[in-house]
Amino acid sequence: MKKGMFFENAKLLYDRFGIVPLMYGSLGLEYITNENLNADDIDILISEIFITDRWNELKDFLISEGYVLTDEHEHTFLRDGVTYSYADIEDLESFAGIRMKDIEMREADGVNFLMLSLEQYLVVYQKSSKDGYRVNVRQKKDADKIRFIESKL
Repeated sequence: MKKGMFFENAKLLYDRFGIVPLMYGSLGLEYITNENLNADDIDILISEIFITDRWNELKDFLISEGYVLTDEHEHTFLRDGVTYSYADIEDLESFAGIRMKDIEMREADGVNFLMLSLEQYLVVYQKSSKDGYRVNVRQKKDADKIRFIESKL
């Protein structure tokens, strides 16, 4: 269900802004492993310009499409009971050493989107597990995901 919701959102982003988003977080990990990880939200990485300079334009568009802004600081919306959070894709390089040119473009249901490899996800979760907030709040879940990814590799 959430994958379909991601693709619907990705199509909206592309049609209106030319954005090819990255399916991130647990949902992206579910997608590449074809395993149900009970993703509870939809994490989407997009170009930084839409999080900074063009934020109001993106925000107003999403609101006009039925998304409800729930946390402007975190760029989080709610639609049909599902949380969508947006962050900038350029942070992947400074955070985890993942360069844009190394991220795979995929297509599903006529929608182009970006997807990390399992190796890239492993680096992201290893780095995330050392982040202050995540150490205190998500440490066990991150450790479980690291073990899961390692088992798939």
